[in-house]
Amino acid sequence: MWLECGTAQANSAASSTSPTSLQSCLSDNLVQTTAHVCQTETQSAIPAHSMIGNLACTLGRQTGAVAPRIIQMRRFLHGTHFRVSSSVEEALTDGRPIVALESTIITHGMPYPQNLSMAREVEEIVRTNGSVPATVGILNGRIHIGLNDEELQFLAKSKNLVKVSRRDLPYVLSQGLSGGTTVSGTMIVAHKAGIPVFVTGGIGGVHREGEKTMDVSADLTELGRTAVAVISAGVKSILDIGRTLEYLETQGVCVAAFGDSREFPAFFSRQSGFQAPCQVQNEEEAAKLIASTLALGLGSGVLIAVPCPKEDAASGQIIEDAIQEALSNARSKGITGKELTPFMLQKVNELTSGKSLGSNIALIQNNARVGSRIAVALSKIQTATGKGNLLPCEKVTALRPVVIGGINVDFIAKARNTTIQLPVCIVQ
Repeated sequence: MWLECGTAQANSAASSTSPTSLQSCLSDNLVQTTAHVCQTETQSAIPAHSMIGNLACTLGRQTGAVAPRIIQMRRFLHGTHFRVSSSVEEALTDGRPIVALESTIITHGMPYPQNLSMAREVEEIVRTNGSVPATVGILNGRIHIGLNDEELQFLAKSKNLVKVSRRDLPYVLSQGLSGGTTVSGTMIVAHKAGIPVFVTGGIGGVHREGEKTMDVSADLTELGRTAVAVISAGVKSILDIGRTLEYLETQGVCVAAFGDSREFPAFFSRQSGFQAPCQVQNEEEAAKLIASTLALGLGSGVLIAVPCPKEDAASGQIIEDAIQEALSNARSKGITGKELTPFMLQKVNELTSGKSLGSNIALIQNNARVGSRIAVALSKIQTATGKGNLLPCEKVTALRPVVIGGINVDFIAKARNTTIQLPVCIVQ
């Protein structure tokens, strides 16, 4: 039947053409549908109004996931504070899966040259597994979404770069500074760009003795108010994992362990002694969880905790001993605030003779692999249902008015004066 053919054409166009050609294809299909309504109704038992409604529903699904991302991307392109790389721009336009990557791990998390090689390898892993990498960083007061190799080298080699969280963004941009974006900073940028999946090593959390110092990472509150899925190896083990999970619960963040266990990973180690409230077995289940969160419009993010590969995981006791010594060292030097985490990671790496750094690199690579596959699975759901909406589109069963190709507009005027003067035309 012709109408089914038209729908198939629209479906194909939505997944394989640019927005301009997609719009043209949809318009052509609607025009053809209008011209064939009478013929279709006489040849089929299905009422024409029902078929038109169902077609409109299908077309709406196909464009729903693409259009909002294009609008947001255009806002970025016209903004003075943002620069989107060509590869990310094309992926946004085509509706292909994208994975956001942070840059604090480059600027503050690892020494050179390991940080540069890690950044290159992670981007390549994302590409190999079907997604487009979008490393976020700030160069000379401008947010970059997608970095070229020269820009990666700049962040990896430069000294005295700023660690940029939510609170730091306005200042860094206004002063024309450069820096690496934290989990919270990257989440903000990814969300504004329409990128729902973000991969990192480990998120920040409640620091040890945080009940006294009130030192709580902005990553946790960002997860509670920004709808981005964060794929990480849990919480950095230098932090208080138990209190961090409690804080995430307070923020209403859905936390799920990835794999065959609900054990919440401890960054360098696979076991933390704490259970995650949820569990997803594979990438497809993780994508469904993310899609349902987006469909509900909760406004909060999702944390997918992926354990470090067994062969690369460090011994929990060795790491804990190193953490305790590093904490003591930090107290004696008076190191606090956003300088504490980089200091702790560097000190733990020294005390473990580089074992923690090896685990760190392995876990971020594994997260990139898993995160890229989740992004691909999520993209398929969004394409099939429209912007992650898992609820099936309602089939039309009753007569409903349908307006095609026009808009009804009512103008209501309210007079300011009680007397209205009308123009007078004198005819001689």
